[in-house]
Amino acid sequence: MWKSIALLILRFKYLLFLLLLALTAFFGWQAKDVKLGYEFAKAVPVDNPKYLAYERFKKVFGENGGLMVIGVQTPRFFDSAFFNDYVRLQKSLKKIHGIEGILSVPAAVNLVRADSAEKLQALPVFKDTVLTQAQLDSGKTIFLNLPFYRGLLYDKAAKTWLMAVTTNNALFNTPARKAVIDSVLGLTNAFEAKQKVDLRMSGLPLIRTIMTDKIKNEMRYFLVGSILLSALILLAFFRSFSAMLLSLAVVGIGVIWSVGFLQLMGYKLSILTALIPPLIVVIGIPNCIYFLNKFHTSFRETGDKQTALIEMISKMGVVTLFCNITAAIGFAVFGLTKSAILKEFGVVAGVNVFALFFISLFFIPAVLSLLPAPKAVHMKYLNNPRLQRWLDRLEYWALNHRRTIFIATAVVLAVSVAGMLRLKSLAYVVDDVPKQDKVYRDLKFFEDNFGGVLPLEIVIDAKKQRRIVSLPTFVKMDSLVQYLSSRSYMGKALTLTEGLKFAKQAFFEGDSTFYALPGENDLLALKSYLSQKDDSTASTENVQGKGFAKLVSSFMDKDRQRARISVTMKDVGSEQLPAILDSVQTRAEEIFNRDSVEALSANADTKAEHKNDTLWGKRKYNIELTGGSVTALEGSRFIISGLKESILWAFLLITACMIYLFRSFRILLCSLIPNLIPLVITAGVMGWTGVPLKPSTVLVFSVALGIAIDITIRFLVNYKQQLKGNNGDVKKTVIETIHSTGLSILYTSIVLTAGFVIFCFSAFGGTEALGWLTSLTLVTATVANLVFLPALLLTVFRKKGQ
Repeated sequence: MWKSIALLILRFKYLLFLLLLALTAFFGWQAKDVKLGYEFAKAVPVDNPKYLAYERFKKVFGENGGLMVIGVQTPRFFDSAFFNDYVRLQKSLKKIHGIEGILSVPAAVNLVRADSAEKLQALPVFKDTVLTQAQLDSGKTIFLNLPFYRGLLYDKAAKTWLMAVTTNNALFNTPARKAVIDSVLGLTNAFEAKQKVDLRMSGLPLIRTIMTDKIKNEMRYFLVGSILLSALILLAFFRSFSAMLLSLAVVGIGVIWSVGFLQLMGYKLSILTALIPPLIVVIGIPNCIYFLNKFHTSFRETGDKQTALIEMISKMGVVTLFCNITAAIGFAVFGLTKSAILKEFGVVAGVNVFALFFISLFFIPAVLSLLPAPKAVHMKYLNNPRLQRWLDRLEYWALNHRRTIFIATAVVLAVSVAGMLRLKSLAYVVDDVPKQDKVYRDLKFFEDNFGGVLPLEIVIDAKKQRRIVSLPTFVKMDSLVQYLSSRSYMGKALTLTEGLKFAKQAFFEGDSTFYALPGENDLLALKSYLSQKDDSTASTENVQGKGFAKLVSSFMDKDRQRARISVTMKDVGSEQLPAILDSVQTRAEEIFNRDSVEALSANADTKAEHKNDTLWGKRKYNIELTGGSVTALEGSRFIISGLKESILWAFLLITACMIYLFRSFRILLCSLIPNLIPLVITAGVMGWTGVPLKPSTVLVFSVALGIAIDITIRFLVNYKQQLKGNNGDVKKTVIETIHSTGLSILYTSIVLTAGFVIFCFSAFGGTEALGWLTSLTLVTATVANLVFLPALLLTVFRKKGQ
């Protein structure tokens, strides 16, 4: 059948060539419109409870992830020269399009009791003018006497000061966010240079923007690097510029198709899909090597170019088809997950890896038919003495040291399994940022001084309108806030009760000893202030006063049924975070629902009734934890779970392909074992070296399985093709297969390994892990298929003709 296909392809080669060019032009036209995706990747499916909880929160209280923080550590903060420059920085930042508000020391307000004793005014602590040192000292005394800002805007002991910058979330989901960040960095860099200090910056908008842009820039370099490296290796192998350019043209077409297909599907270029073009280069080059290797081998034997082309297509067509199918499966299985980011990556990578087969099948024969016949120098690599000596050694070991090979493999697998038992699932929000990077160092600065920058929101639903503003609820909220404040991994919590404490201090003439939750009588006295809707006592110019009222009101819904407790926390990682969230949830339930639970428990007829789910519905308060920290954890957990599932699907689908291709259980067994060995070894190495399971590292296994199985398919297909010509002589066929296919396998493995090694130069842990772990898997797969597989074939098929 494949010989007929070969004749058909060569007959219509020019038509197929023009069709390829037309499709390339179409995808190129599509590719010019591809856009960078700046929205935070939705790793969690839209029907996930954690995702739905976050959407409910945003509907009531708005987005909570749009906060940037700018910190400085200096004893000169209240020196007039420094402070006035700091004020000018704040004003300049506020003018940037995309910056919606700033909370900082210069913008701090103080609640002051009016002469009538019936109202509280929110007045600026520092006047909006260039301040003298005397004015600053006066304002400093007032500010440091306001416990509300302690731990929120400053840490006096560490001499650290914080500016909280609220960003426009809608704008930060567009390419315009880079201009915002660049403007912010321009102003902060100028301030640093003038004042000779280091400004620390963090927050999810900043982290996501910087990381996304850095990784995408890296992908451009890696794409160019993979092309140049592949070109050098191809030139060294084939000693032919035409063969090199032909191969680069194939992968170039593949890259254009992949980017155009991305746009055609309505996807954007994300952190993950940006990996696809360099992967297409790395995966596409082996197709070219195998086709050219078979063409040169056949031409050397026959001396006729047309016969060599027919032999190339008929022999390598079926092999390349199944190799590309299995490689495509390794990527396409990600499309079976519910995670949007994985689905997009899986669909685009799977389709375009498979498309490489048709590009190679139609493009290479057409171009080779137009080129002159290869010269002797172009085929010199077929007799590479060094590689032939290595193949001779592999043949010797497979024939004479099978027992040693099996024992050594068993020992390595035992050590690897022991390493696998040490594997842990661990992911961080800023997972792959190198520790020496400013983004990581600044994040740790805020964790050390302000308890972190990752948002955690606790939503308290009192189930009845206006119940949230009752004294019993305030007492419970304050109790939970005190619990959060006692945790070392939490920052300062903000909620209604902190505003009430501030109001009570103001009512008692600013005495900081009265910064405490108001009692029943205090609340009556403060009622008129609490009922204000727009801080009307402040003047129209008093932006700070209105901002404070808005800040307080943002912690409660309009029906006064739900309130939020906002707290920042450290990036503790997915291993610790579940226990922390469980402890917060448990403590919140104990505080808010202890009375109702105890009453239900006392009236319950049986323990089973007490444990029934209906008990939760009878509680007075519903407590829900959400925010960036919770969704980030759920996203990491979901991606890891989805990737594990995809590996299983990849293995099952590839097994089905192997059954169809070889139609023999023993051949199937021989094909799967050499590909499980590299995966086990890689997992073992991860365990022993302390590399955790996280989205970037779990991705390696499915990708590597799809690529590594190619080597096995090429070896076994060649084995089956030669077995018939050798009258079923297994030993002779294995020897011939090692020498005929081994050379191409070694060349291909060198290209693949070198292609993935490029990713090891990434500044990001995830991309670096993809590089060295996949390279390790491919090296071990090559050894397994050239050493273990021949020994296994000789053991399983002992008799002639089997």
